Amino acid sequence: MSALGQLVRAPAAAVEFANILLTQDDARIGTTPKDTVWTHRKTTLYRYRSTRRDQPIPVLLVFALINRPDIFDLRPGNSFVEYLLSEGFDVFLLDWGVPDEEDGDMGLDSFVLDELHWGVRETLRASGEEEVSLLGWCIGGTLCAMYAALESGAVRNLVCLTTPIDATASRYANWVGRESFDPQRVADTFAAVPGGAVDWANKLLKPVVNHWTTYRQLWDGILDGQDRREAYQAMAKWVTDNPPFPARAYTEWIDWMYKDNLLVSGRLKLRGRRVDLSHIEQNLLVVTAGADHIAPPPGTTPLLDLVASQDVTHLDRPGGHIGLMAGSKARQEIWPDIGQWLAERSAG
Repeated sequence: MSALGQLVRAPAAAVEFANILLTQDDARIGTTPKDTVWTHRKTTLYRYRSTRRDQPIPVLLVFALINRPDIFDLRPGNSFVEYLLSEGFDVFLLDWGVPDEEDGDMGLDSFVLDELHWGVRETLRASGEEEVSLLGWCIGGTLCAMYAALESGAVRNLVCLTTPIDATASRYANWVGRESFDPQRVADTFAAVPGGAVDWANKLLKPVVNHWTTYRQLWDGILDGQDRREAYQAMAKWVTDNPPFPARAYTEWIDWMYKDNLLVSGRLKLRGRRVDLSHIEQNLLVVTAGADHIAPPPGTTPLLDLVASQDVTHLDRPGGHIGLMAGSKARQEIWPDIGQWLAERSAG
């Protein structure tokens, strides 16, 4: 569009720009129909409705302890859940819910050995199968790797999407890994660390992108007549929905992953049981994003060399931590690869 055309369109574009920002909370996300299978404390296991379940091995989706798992099912037409269902998978989702102060005593052991373990059990019970595919994203992938190392019997396939394994290679380590940062002081103040505070820190990792570039791209699109209302609002609503982080799990995550690097060194223990990644024997798929600043590839790929799995696949794609799986190109560039990998390893 010419400069004159942009000038003429600017007033109407400004109105639309403001309208999109002010009504983003009206966006509908996570809308694929699902049923509650099981609940415990704040955790809920869902099973997505489907008339086509051709794949015998169910898929259990596990997201991080920050943000909500709706990113797996962002919006119609751009939903990883929707895609898996169309490929004939029986899809379950473990939703950690919204912890509050009464959940401050939940540590990483609670999430791995209780909530995730029982979620796997109930997935198998509901599906009538004996094995499951675990698909974890970000911290959810780390929890799944810990679980697979300790409780391998029922897990056939393990998929880790942009998963922190050696967290010392991330930008976070520059902040929280230094000796002067004491996560226990935060935990002593908040039994449930406010999700907004974690989100604020996340945004500071890429302040220009998060506080300027995103809005500039939205404005440029509106000015050029490309209304990105649905895509922008769905993502913006999801990004700002930040549940609290249970204090004990928060301090353990910081200390064990960023300060002491216990997982990679094989010194991490949950209830006295050593989490030895060399005990992972499942079919393993590791997905990394080239521009990931949350879990950069050098901090994720060590898993490939630490496991005992005979079937190991690494997919590296352009994109960021979230855009890789939820961006506009994900349906063409990564979902089919994940779906095919799972299908090839889900035969009866």
